[in-house]
Amino acid sequence: MTQFGDLRRPGLVTSTPFGHAADGRPVDMYVIETDALEMRVLTLGAIITSLRVKDGQGGSADVVLGHDRIEPYLHNSSYLGAVVGRYANRIARGRFDLDGVTYELAKNDGDNHLHGGRRGFDQYVWAAQPIETPDGCGIVFARTSAAGEEHYPGTLRVRVAYLVSDNTVIVRYEAITDMATIVNLTQHTYFNLGGETSRSTLDHELTIHADAFTPVDDTLIPCGELAAVGGTPFDFRSPATIGSRLEGHSQLAAGRGFDHNFVVRAVHADELTAAATLCDPSSGRTLQIATSEPGLQFYGGQLLDGTIGAYGRAFEPHAGLCLETQHFPDSPNHPQFPTVVLRPGQRYRSVTAWRFTAR
Repeated sequence: MTQFGDLRRPGLVTSTPFGHAADGRPVDMYVIETDALEMRVLTLGAIITSLRVKDGQGGSADVVLGHDRIEPYLHNSSYLGAVVGRYANRIARGRFDLDGVTYELAKNDGDNHLHGGRRGFDQYVWAAQPIETPDGCGIVFARTSAAGEEHYPGTLRVRVAYLVSDNTVIVRYEAITDMATIVNLTQHTYFNLGGETSRSTLDHELTIHADAFTPVDDTLIPCGELAAVGGTPFDFRSPATIGSRLEGHSQLAAGRGFDHNFVVRAVHADELTAAATLCDPSSGRTLQIATSEPGLQFYGGQLLDGTIGAYGRAFEPHAGLCLETQHFPDSPNHPQFPTVVLRPGQRYRSVTAWRFTAR
């Protein structure tokens, strides 16, 4: 993480009750504070409900979409702020083969499997433990996904840590299994760097460090090829406003905008690679994303349905956008894609860092 500079002083972690999950279990909210930012996280789905960062004038604003009460999260069809799994993104027809066995997963996106199924990781209450290290402070979340949950093979033990230091949030994922299975975890936060008064991200400038993306069919399942971004609206190798790229390509029709996986350049084992930069020209706030993952799913938030969130803001289409670091969609059905298979004795590891600065 040298490209992000030194991580500095630890901060403060506190907690408070936030309501109850659908099964009646209590849900707590943890607040992580440093001099540069404040993050609020729920034990339900390890959901990030709020992330306040500064602008160039020293003012503070909430740069993610969230709710200030529990009820909307109990029917979180947009996966606002949640950790999603056991498999983030889509699996075609909810089916994959592993070691000669065909597994049929729950179908919750037409004929496909999406973000872990009908009850994915976002709908479970996780165990939580505050942590403090020389690099910062945060929360470690843990849960056990039982064999057969949403029809996945193997019992999967998962840990997700949010570590905050100064102006950087580091998200670490780990998992082990007792039987061969598939794993692909990500964080589904919707960003709007303009803050809680901003209604749209179409004027945000986006850079994605990718020379290729994975084209999809009309159900948003990858066709299996890697297509060059050059000469297409998918070329974000230089900064471009999102609103300027919403026309001019047949691939934008299937998802009514961007909902595509970009192939991150030059990922090396145990190293973070710069994946994307997002900037709001009005406030000067900038988000830099680095990851150990080979893919970045850019979803423009075009299917947000007007739900009223915190601050009384309506989450209309493009009110926020997702930059989800992960393996490619439908990887179990494309042997040419990076593998998502996890076996006993192996450890799934993934790291993503968000660094916030201001012009």
